[in-house]
Amino acid sequence: QVQLVESGGGLVQGGGSLRLSCAASGRTFSRYTMGWLRQAAGTEREFVAANSWGGGSPYYADSVKGRFTISRDNAKNTVYLQMNSLKPEDTAVYYCAAGTKFRPVHPTEFDVWGQGTQVTVSS
Repeated sequence: QVQLVESGGGLVQGGGSLRLSCAASGRTFSRYTMGWLRQAAGTEREFVAANSWGGGSPYYADSVKGRFTISRDNAKNTVYLQMNSLKPEDTAVYYCAAGTKFRPVHPTEFDVWGQGTQVTVSS
């Protein structure tokens, strides 16, 4: 089973950028759909973006379309989330997740989780 470790979170001003990384261990990384989800204080965890193992286009939550980009490097067992034009409402703990379902969206559709990394966007 794959294990996930996120990095790259931090504090940034509104309008700024951050890139999150998620390093995966395990030889079956390329078989997983890799995604990013986030959870703001007092709210439920929500889908942000994902990239299916089988190819096809990455897909995004409407709230981040045009600002965030997910990518993966199967040779490095790493998935990235480039976040541009950040807004205070993007403040949350961001989780990397892996799933075997095709195009998962709901948190329950992901099977493996990282520990999370805090992203804070100041106004």
